[in-house]
Amino acid sequence: MKHIFIITLFLICGFHVSAQSNLTFGTDSTFELMTWNLENFPKNGQTTIEQVSQLIWDIDADVIAVQEVSNINAFDDMVNYLQGYEGYLESDWFGGLAYIYKTSVVQINDIYEIYTASPYWSAFPRAPMVMDLHFMNERIIVINNHFKCCGDGYLNLNNEDDEEYRRYQASKLIKQYIDNNWPDENVIVTGDLNDDIAEPNINNVFQLIISDQANYRFADMGIASGSSAYWSYPTWPSHLDHILITNELFDNLARPESAVSTILIDDVMPGGWDQYEEEISDHRPVALRLGFNASMGIHDPAFETLKLAAYPNPANGFTTFQLPNEKTERVIRIYDLQGDKVCELAAPTGANNIEWNCTAFPRGVYLARLVTENQTATIRLVLQ
Repeated sequence: MKHIFIITLFLICGFHVSAQSNLTFGTDSTFELMTWNLENFPKNGQTTIEQVSQLIWDIDADVIAVQEVSNINAFDDMVNYLQGYEGYLESDWFGGLAYIYKTSVVQINDIYEIYTASPYWSAFPRAPMVMDLHFMNERIIVINNHFKCCGDGYLNLNNEDDEEYRRYQASKLIKQYIDNNWPDENVIVTGDLNDDIAEPNINNVFQLIISDQANYRFADMGIASGSSAYWSYPTWPSHLDHILITNELFDNLARPESAVSTILIDDVMPGGWDQYEEEISDHRPVALRLGFNASMGIHDPAFETLKLAAYPNPANGFTTFQLPNEKTERVIRIYDLQGDKVCELAAPTGANNIEWNCTAFPRGVYLARLVTENQTATIRLVLQ
């Protein structure tokens, strides 16, 4: 049974490869995808749920491909802390795959699994999950994966039970599926692929993909071949979480605003890596940011993005919302982090700003959502 959780948010060749210590990664003009193995989510109960919700808000990626969701109710609780995102979870069997995505910029065409039949269970202990979406005018296919773990580091092509061979078969089948079904589409393969993309070819389970340089590129190869300080799985240490793109996106990756980063959440936590591993996961997330031509964009108003700002923010007593130029009636609805509406402000037609007297409201984090006839925009607001 499919579980769909609707969230009302508040939640190498000339491109930039880095490790990200400042958590904000998303921008208004780029497409961002992040892969995140959340290790038996929720690893530390309610603490994990609240921490991950806040981090998703801070990082601000458009699509998050998640692995290892072990509790459906906990996933539901997590996304209920968000506004402006929706979540999709197929099941929590064997550490389920899931998506979280920003509804203001991502239009979902379909989400489904591939390679679900029993002949593929060895290669895919968890069936790959496809998200078919539109961002601006562009169709993008995302394939979320969690490959078989472990092994001795040696690829044995004569042993079907060898863990490396199973990952080799998985990468081969993913490539075949893309070649046969989406030869001319923007495709991104991501997830915990559980192996090193930078090791010598003889034991590299991704060798068929890497050798097809005209059609495929691991966007995070610079991370995998660089300092271990920036790898996604530091306790080994190794870099296991990857983002692969097809040649239709090579030019986008080369744009100056594009980037690939390991999000170093542990760098900004008071307890460092020990706290991160205890409360969240043993994997760091890896994120991709892609630039697109400025002329591109969904012209259907239902998918255009409004801008909303408030000053001061944090606020103490009063704040003023700065509104976009709109000729329709506008409403600002303010929510607490439990998703309850605490206030509603009506903006007169043509007004450029509206003041909110927030002296009667408790200190904390709120979400302010601007609603027009067919568009919305949400910002986080802190009351001191």
